Amino acid sequence: MPVTAVVQDPSSVPVVRPGAGPLPLRVAVPVAVAAGLVLLVAFPPYDWWVGAPVGVALLAAATHRRRVRAGAGLGFLAGLALFAPLLEWTNLHTGMLPWVLLSLSQAAVVALLGAASAWVSPVVDRWRWAWPLVCGVLWVGQEALRSRAPFGGFPWGRLAFSQGDAPTLRLAAWGGAPVVTFAVAAAGGLLVAALWRAGGARVRWAAVGPAVAAVGVLSVGWLVPVGVAGGGATVEVAVVQGNVPRLGLDFNAQRQAVLNNHVQATLDLAAQVAAGQRRQPDLVVWPENASDIDPLRSAAAGERIGVAAAAVRAPILVGAVLVGPGPGQSQNAGILWRPGAGPDLEQMYTKRHPVPFAEYVPLRDVARMISKEVDRVRSDMVAGDRPGVVDAGAVTVGDVICFEVAYDGLVRDTVTGGAQVLVVQTNNATFDVAEARQQLAMVRLRAVEHGRASLMASTVGVSGFVGADGRVSDATGFNTRAVVSRQLRLGDGRTLATRVGVWPEAALVAVAVAVVAGAAVLRRRRSGTGRSRVTAG
Repeated sequence: MPVTAVVQDPSSVPVVRPGAGPLPLRVAVPVAVAAGLVLLVAFPPYDWWVGAPVGVALLAAATHRRRVRAGAGLGFLAGLALFAPLLEWTNLHTGMLPWVLLSLSQAAVVALLGAASAWVSPVVDRWRWAWPLVCGVLWVGQEALRSRAPFGGFPWGRLAFSQGDAPTLRLAAWGGAPVVTFAVAAAGGLLVAALWRAGGARVRWAAVGPAVAAVGVLSVGWLVPVGVAGGGATVEVAVVQGNVPRLGLDFNAQRQAVLNNHVQATLDLAAQVAAGQRRQPDLVVWPENASDIDPLRSAAAGERIGVAAAAVRAPILVGAVLVGPGPGQSQNAGILWRPGAGPDLEQMYTKRHPVPFAEYVPLRDVARMISKEVDRVRSDMVAGDRPGVVDAGAVTVGDVICFEVAYDGLVRDTVTGGAQVLVVQTNNATFDVAEARQQLAMVRLRAVEHGRASLMASTVGVSGFVGADGRVSDATGFNTRAVVSRQLRLGDGRTLATRVGVWPEAALVAVAVAVVAGAAVLRRRRSGTGRSRVTAG
């Protein structure tokens, strides 16, 4: 009998059921945009945390069974819908260009996520139960990339940072931000598994299981115990938010006034302590840029800080900009200023991750061709080389400065180095209250992750304390002077997340690579089947 070869278009070979295909493009495009917008409202200042898994589900549905290039385009649309409004605070005083470039760069990484989601469609089609796993590991992989590249990465907008009021936040104690992101994205994968092409009574009933499982994943965090790890003595800590005369980039030109504001607010605190209206603090924390006059070189600035420390009878952790060590260089530092003794240079933290194009300018000549605004950064900040572990006597604090709170390793290093309380010194004078609240959400995750009472000290707000369970207390208003104080319990133990460090993220990224490789194998098999189906008779 003759042998007949039937050649088919590979794209016509069904994986699950005949005729099944991607969403029509006219539907997929608005669904992708909606995914970004729903993800957006999960973050501060909106705080609708349920939007995170829903947004994941929408993007997964939009990219499923599409060509890789189309998946990338849909991912880019979702990323732009998320990051352009999320990062709008970057254009308040620097013009449109930095905002546009940063939003585009972040959206480009989400485009890679969209491409990967399209690529691994055969895996999901063959094993529908794998959809939550696939969504989870791909989102962790995308965030791992954004957190490291380029120029050290920009981890803003991680799913984990949207979960401040959600039970999933408590999962941070088991594996940090990557585990929280995985849980949120896995819940999104369960949602899309439940709703994908749902139709008919039988299919609708089959969707109930994954939907219920999604709720279970989002709720499992309630089973995770949180609180101060170990737990020992208590200390009284005061945060001084001195405010600035004017918001904007010229806050630096007002540096004498900013320093005076923080000195005066501390003197007022000292007077209240003396009058019995407040408890005697063991430590006072000033924010980043509280003294942009180098107090180690300016005798007048150092004297003013010394007067404040002596009056309040407690060491002050001063956020200061230091000149040097070389020509055209500076350092962003937290200096412990002891009453009667002055600066303790053995207990000084220099920011380890200066912000590119804001605190230093890589490729300055190239950057200048794009925007002359880069020359506002007159001196490049030099990175420190050791974790921010500061021994203030009554308490050892883990200090990170501003955006450093977004980076997993920088915070963990302080805890493994002996920090009993976490401190974030920041300056939000060039941004707005939305940015400040987004940063405070990161502090909430870090507090739970490492089982440490935490605080954020800002020049203009929002400042406040965060318990080891993630709850915020004594939060200040924005663009106002305030002093808040609270008794904090010292942590002396380590959570599981602190112990395992980067390993959960590494494992999840490895699974993501395996899924992508597995999809390549399935695609080759499907392509071979489609090219030549041979029958003999």
